[in-house]
Amino acid sequence: MSTEDIEKIQQLKQTRHLNNDAAWVMCDYLDKLPRAITPELMQSVLSEGDFSKEMIYYLLMGEFCSLDPENNVRDRLISQRYLRCSVKFLSIYEYNSNPYYKNIKITPQSIGQWSFAYQSYAPYEAFLYKDIVLGEALQEVPQIGFFDSEFSFPVVLENEHEWMAIKPNEINTMQGHIALVYGNVITFGLGMGYFAYMVQRKTEVCLITIVEKDPNVIELFTKYILPQFENPDKVNIIQEDAFEYIEQKMPHKQYNWAFVDLWHDTSDGLPSYLKIRKLEALSPKTRFLYWIEDSIISALRWREFNSIIDSADSYSDVLKQLSFDSLRLLATQID
Repeated sequence: MSTEDIEKIQQLKQTRHLNNDAAWVMCDYLDKLPRAITPELMQSVLSEGDFSKEMIYYLLMGEFCSLDPENNVRDRLISQRYLRCSVKFLSIYEYNSNPYYKNIKITPQSIGQWSFAYQSYAPYEAFLYKDIVLGEALQEVPQIGFFDSEFSFPVVLENEHEWMAIKPNEINTMQGHIALVYGNVITFGLGMGYFAYMVQRKTEVCLITIVEKDPNVIELFTKYILPQFENPDKVNIIQEDAFEYIEQKMPHKQYNWAFVDLWHDTSDGLPSYLKIRKLEALSPKTRFLYWIEDSIISALRWREFNSIIDSADSYSDVLKQLSFDSLRLLATQID
């Protein structure tokens, strides 16, 4: 490689470390201090000058994260390149207008270890509201949102711990997939049926098949949620393991689209994603879609980062191999 290429790759390595540092700072805040910014604190700062809610939130969050952008270069980069680009003030009206929230009424019910409930975000509570955003030179920015008043959302609890919820994050990260599908659709993972509900409303969709292995989740859904669907006759539920169905039965079926939502996050998502990407070849006429695929590809990108750099011929080759499309293809080839 040329000297210029080597220098650019060194910058990529620095971006990799900065991505990781910024992610840890934000995750630490979300885990430990998501409600640190209160309405009273926001109001006290708003009254002092002409600043937007997002700007005030960004500055306050930086303080709670113990960032010192004036005296620490790392902190300044995290603050300006990540945190400032991350924070978003969200409209409660926009989400409350979502058809699932408007039309599906969840009441407290329990079957086995599973139960329905409502939880809420407090005013100005921080949460991830959509998938990561990939910027220039592989900069990855988590997306943190907040409302200015309380926001309630339905959840499924497993032994009193959240297993699935219909939050802004789920709505935003499924929106593009829902817009794409038509014809005969299959989805792996039931949850509270958000994807299935939105899909069955589409006139372009004739059938939505749901593969779910837990009978209690299916019972909760079929008893209390499915009857509220506008087109329940479009919904077919199969109790089976997703991987076994994809490998053994799906090749003999006709589906236009498959949507896979079997994980909580990238930590448990990447192994399952890699396994299913290989199984796609068994159903070549079906197009597969994956929940939070950008974040899963990100995990793959940094896992394979060193080996790609070692084998690349140039900086441009490194960027190409680390791109979304190249890594998506690589996922079908990794043993």
